[in-house]
Amino acid sequence: MAELERPAARIRQGNLVLYATSLKVRDLRQPNFYKIDTLDSDEGTGYQRILNEARAKRLADYLLDGHKALEAFLPTSIFLATDKLLPFEAESNSVRIDSEKVGPFNVVDGQHRIRGLVLAAEKDPSLDEFEIPVNIAVNLDPISQMAHFLIVNTTQRSVDRAIEQQIVARLTDLIEFQKTPVLPKWIQRQVDKGEDARALQIVQFLNAEKESPWFGKIRMANDDDTAGDATINQKSFVTSLKKYVLTPSNPVSGEQWTADRQKKVLANYWRAISGLLVESDDETSVIFKTNGLHMFHSASPAIFLHLANLKDFKTETVSKLLKQAFENLPVEYIGVSTPAFWKRGSTASGLNQAAIRKYATALSTAMHSQPGSDGFSM
Repeated sequence: MAELERPAARIRQGNLVLYATSLKVRDLRQPNFYKIDTLDSDEGTGYQRILNEARAKRLADYLLDGHKALEAFLPTSIFLATDKLLPFEAESNSVRIDSEKVGPFNVVDGQHRIRGLVLAAEKDPSLDEFEIPVNIAVNLDPISQMAHFLIVNTTQRSVDRAIEQQIVARLTDLIEFQKTPVLPKWIQRQVDKGEDARALQIVQFLNAEKESPWFGKIRMANDDDTAGDATINQKSFVTSLKKYVLTPSNPVSGEQWTADRQKKVLANYWRAISGLLVESDDETSVIFKTNGLHMFHSASPAIFLHLANLKDFKTETVSKLLKQAFENLPVEYIGVSTPAFWKRGSTASGLNQAAIRKYATALSTAMHSQPGSDGFSM
């Protein structure tokens, strides 16, 4: 590709240098001009959401129709980034782009607009001359690009909460080892607290551990779950852990509790619940849906307090304690102790959050401590 020279305005925002310019669709269509670093939650790489082809096609259809009448309108700028510098001529206010040297550019914001433009130009080559406003950030390392994606997509418009959790968790892991950009205070607080990172470690373990009742049941960020095995999404599970388990009121949330210990406790806890309340052939139990998740995470502080006093978190001990609590439930709540209550389409399916809280409170009240032994055996 020949080197491009485009009129541009250099913009400095603290340490960030941007060039506000425009590109033609034919520029974007050049090989290796840009790339989209899609989040892979398993590998811990990337940050972009999965491209929605239907959304891009709708934009392409609009552009094709509007272009015929010279009324195609797409004023919002695309945000590209590179970790290299671009030659800038201050006298002529122009920037030179040699994509073989600085590319491919990472698309921080605007992947659907780019895809829609490319699809449209493939059908009508005259759209190659259509110009799109572009902001290009230079000398921006991949971690900063990821952080800027989060800033743009949470301060201006919403990004999927599961992707936000993944990025915040990765920033938490990196914060002590690599330089990161200044983040909005509310994002910085999430990063510093580390709750997303800790919750994600637990969720990933429960979803990947073959002996876990949650094995393969949690749809992680950017997973399409084509097999339909997932019963709940990462966003809901992480949110539930942060709300009920990783809080000062829960005995397993103190500084002495490592992620590995928390993983084992949660795995044993859910194994006991599953063993008592899920029939072996029931693949759709509400135990593994939002109501079951919130119910037993909400009750977990009382249950874990008794287990902590016993210094015993083994599955059989959890099971024994739960059985005793079930026996002490008031008559109006006794149904929660049976698998039938949790079958799809039965009572648990129709409970709202207020009702779930009442059941969780009743279970917490019914808890009684009992002798046990040390251990975290799986």
